[in-house]
Amino acid sequence: MAGKERQDVKSSSSIVPCFVFVELVIMAGTVLLAYYFEYTDTFPVHVQGFFCFDKAFSKPYPGPEDTSKAPPVLVYSLVTAIPTVTILAGELSLFFMKSESAREKTIVTGDCCYFNPLLRRIVRFLGVYSFGLFTTTIFANAGQVVTGNQTPHFLSACRPNYTALGCQSALQYITERRACTGNPLVIASARKSFPSKDAALSVYSAVYTVMYVTLVFTAKGTRLAKPTVCLTLLSLAVLVGVVRVAEYRNHWSDVLAGYLTGGAIAAFLVTCVINNFQQTRPGMPPPRPPRQEPVVGMPMMSLPCVESPLEKLSELHSQRSHDHQPYLFPATPDVLIPSRSISSEV
Repeated sequence: MAGKERQDVKSSSSIVPCFVFVELVIMAGTVLLAYYFEYTDTFPVHVQGFFCFDKAFSKPYPGPEDTSKAPPVLVYSLVTAIPTVTILAGELSLFFMKSESAREKTIVTGDCCYFNPLLRRIVRFLGVYSFGLFTTTIFANAGQVVTGNQTPHFLSACRPNYTALGCQSALQYITERRACTGNPLVIASARKSFPSKDAALSVYSAVYTVMYVTLVFTAKGTRLAKPTVCLTLLSLAVLVGVVRVAEYRNHWSDVLAGYLTGGAIAAFLVTCVINNFQQTRPGMPPPRPPRQEPVVGMPMMSLPCVESPLEKLSELHSQRSHDHQPYLFPATPDVLIPSRSISSEV
């Protein structure tokens, strides 16, 4: 029993150094980059021009983000809380419902510390989710900074002086940086429309949680519960994009681009990084070659009966002797020897 328990425990002396010097460094760099994109002017927004009296950008100003029906505080809270609670509840229930033989084995890291399999799975899944959350934020902010696409209410926030700009027709294109007379902070926010960051984060959170619920929970009683939870989460994510479009904060193209960004990042992390939330199993030993049976033990086979050539020759000689001349000697069982006739000797 002691030897079997030692085989169940896996040893790894590189998990702690890799976690401290590689994964934490990458995570810290991702958080720092997201902070610079979100709260600093390190990456200036690209300034695009606009057409005079452009109806696509002349929607009324909906007010600050906090007055929205889906404010950023609510979106970020749900994006953070729902996957965390789902993963914690799922891992705890699965760990205590499984039998002792079906549970994942403990990892031993040298002689310093032991990692419980439950804690290791929770840290891995939530850590990858947090990394994807900041990565989605970076992709969305980078797209907004690089493109500089205007929101539907851009002209309402910009408040351009058409008389000073000399706008005579709607086909005149304005490229001057000082064309806007509104609040610079509101104008800078109105230049960040593609892709929609709120739509990207909501879909990323929904897809990650839906894939976790679908791939981890395999009980028969969850045939209707899983689709209900999954459709509810996806509907909430889609509703965030609909609200953004209805309040003239984003275009439909911005929301769809956010959906694709968040969904692609979630699918990539689940399938390629954490292996569809499956537990790591020890490698199976190579199969043994098939054992060959000894010749003595082989089953007997019935072979067809083949007539001997000597028997055919004896039958032929006996038939000729009966037709022409007698034999002097009796025929042996194997070969019949005909005798010479008296007339032939004379």
